[in-house]
Amino acid sequence: MYKLGIDLGGSKTEAILLDENLNIIQRKRVPTPRNDYSQILETITSLSSELLTNVKNYSIGLCSPGAISKKTGLIKNSNTQCLIGKSLKEDLEKKLGQKISMENDANCFAMAESTLGVAKEFDVVFGIIMGTGVGGGIVINGKIHQGRTNIAGEWGHHTLHQNGNNCYCGKKGCVETYISGPALEKRWKELTGKSQNIPEILQNINNSKRWKDEFLENFGFGLANVIDILDPDVIVLGGGLSNIDFLYTEGKESVYQKVFSDLVDTPILQNKLGDSAGVFGAALL
Repeated sequence: MYKLGIDLGGSKTEAILLDENLNIIQRKRVPTPRNDYSQILETITSLSSELLTNVKNYSIGLCSPGAISKKTGLIKNSNTQCLIGKSLKEDLEKKLGQKISMENDANCFAMAESTLGVAKEFDVVFGIIMGTGVGGGIVINGKIHQGRTNIAGEWGHHTLHQNGNNCYCGKKGCVETYISGPALEKRWKELTGKSQNIPEILQNINNSKRWKDEFLENFGFGLANVIDILDPDVIVLGGGLSNIDFLYTEGKESVYQKVFSDLVDTPILQNKLGDSAGVFGAALL
C-alpha cells in the first residue's frame, strides 16, 4: 500500500509518494493558485496523477488550511479564503475517483512531528504553526485529537486582547492578529515607519525594543493559556517564524512566567521536518 500525501499550502502545494515503509518514492511541489478555487482543484488533481502513474494500490491524504465543518461538510476557518464554504473533500474525491482523508495543516504538522520528527518520544504533542497564520494541532498517543467540532488546537483564534486587532474571522484581538508573520510586519511598520519582511526585521531588531517586547509578551500569554488548558508533554514550533532563535530562550521564559503552576518545564522545541512536515502528515492520515 503506497501513501500519497498532498500539502495545500498558502504559497506552495507539495505532493509526496511513500512506500509501505515510509520511504520517499517521489515528491514534487508547485506554486498554489491561492485565490482561485477551481485552479486549486486542478493543481491537486494534476500532481496526484503525475505521482500515481503506474501505482495501483494507494491511499490519499490531504493537508489543507482550515477544517471541515461537521455541520455543513464545507471548509471553515481557512486563511486561504477562497476555500471557505467550499466542499473541498467531496470535490476532490469526484475528480480523483477515490476517497481521501483530510486534515488541517496544523493537525498534519503535529502528526508528522509526533511520528517522524522531534516529538517521537512524547505522548501528548501540541504542534503549532506560526507563519502567514497561527494554528495548532493536538496528537495524543499517536492519534489526532480533532475535538467535538473539529477545532481542537485552534489557539490562533483565542482572544489575546479584548477589542484588539480586527481578524478575518470576524472577531477582535485574536492571537493570529498579533504574532503571525503579516501581523508582526504590520506592527514593525507602525513602530518604525519601515516596510520590511521578518528576516529584515530580525537583522534590524535593535531599532525597536518595543516590537520585540510586545512579540514576546503576546507569544508568552498565548502559549501559557494553551499549557494551562492542555498541559501537553511537548510543544513543537513550525512555520516560518519557528526559525526565530529567541523564541526558544526569551520566548520560552515569557511563556513559563505566565503559566498557572509551581512547576513549568514543558519543552518548547523547533520542528525537525521543516516545511515538509505537512506533506508527511498528510501521507500518514
